[in-house]
Amino acid sequence: MRHVIALDVGGTGMKAALAGPDGQVLHRARRVTGREQGPRAVVASILDFAAELRAYGSEHFGTPASAAGVAVPGIVDEARGTAVYAANLGWRDVPLRELLAERLGVPVALGHDVRTGGLAEGRVGAGRGADRFLFVALGTGIAGAIGVDGRVEAGAHGFAGEIGHIVVRPGGAACPCGQRGCLERFASAAAVSEAWAAASGGPGADAADCAKAVDSGDPKARAVWQDAVDALADGLVTALTLLDPRTLIIGGGLAEAGETLFTPLREAIGRRVTFQKQPTIVPAALGDAAGCLGAGLLAWDLLDRTDRMEVTA
Repeated sequence: MRHVIALDVGGTGMKAALAGPDGQVLHRARRVTGREQGPRAVVASILDFAAELRAYGSEHFGTPASAAGVAVPGIVDEARGTAVYAANLGWRDVPLRELLAERLGVPVALGHDVRTGGLAEGRVGAGRGADRFLFVALGTGIAGAIGVDGRVEAGAHGFAGEIGHIVVRPGGAACPCGQRGCLERFASAAAVSEAWAAASGGPGADAADCAKAVDSGDPKARAVWQDAVDALADGLVTALTLLDPRTLIIGGGLAEAGETLFTPLREAIGRRVTFQKQPTIVPAALGDAAGCLGAGLLAWDLLDRTDRMEVTA
C-alpha cells in the first residue's frame, strides 16, 4: 500500500504515523527527542526514528514510504527546508529536509508545528469545508495558522500567523520577543496560570484551576479570566479585520475549558466588531493528533505536486 511518513516533533517527544492516501492511519509510534543530550542528539533521534518508520512500512506494507512530512517547533524556513531556531530543542539552522531526504531516499516536506496542525484542522478537522480559516493555538504561547483554499500561508519570511505578538496592551508586560504588551503575555495558558497564581495566592495554581474556579463562581477567578478573554478578543478582532476568515478555530490547552472560554469569547468579539463579519468560532477537533495528521498532509501534497510535474514534463 502506498503510504507516507508523518512525524510531529515536540520539545520532549515525537509522535509519528504511517498514513495512507485517504488519510487513514496505518501505524502509530512515539519516541523521546533526547533533548537533554543536546541538539545533535535530537537530530539523530529524528533521523533514526524516520528510518525505523521506513523499515516498518517496507516490512508490513510491501513498500517503503513514498514521502515524508515533518512538523517542528520554532522558526522554520519551509522553502529552504531548514529548522532555523527552536529554543526548546537548542538547534539553529539545521537542514532537516535535506538530512531526512538523504536518510530516507524520498522527498520530504518540512513545516512549522502550529501551521501544520492548523492545516489538519482546516482541511480534515474543525474547519473542514471552510475556504478561509484562522487557527489559533492557546498554549504556553499563542500562535496561529492562516488557511486559504486548503493550504496554510507561511508568509514571505516564515512568520505568518504569529498572532501572539500582536500588541494588545501598549506598554504592558515585557515579552521575550522584545516588545511590550503582546497578546500571549495576557491570554496564553501560561499567562492565565501566572495571573491566577498571583490572585489566588497559590504558586502551583494554573489555568485549568482558574477555569474550575470561574465555573464555581469565584470572583477573583472571574476577573482574571475576563482580563484574558478581553485581551484575546482584542487580538482576534485585529486578526479578523486583516484576514476576514469564515471560521475561527481555537485550540491549545486553554481551549480545553470549553464553553467557559468560548461563550464569553464569542460575546467579547461580538461587542468589538463593527463592519466586520464575525466568523463561526469553534474549538479545535483533532487534539494532539493535529500535528501528525498535518505532517501527513504535507507529504501527500508534496507527492501530488511531484506527480503533476512529472505528468507535465
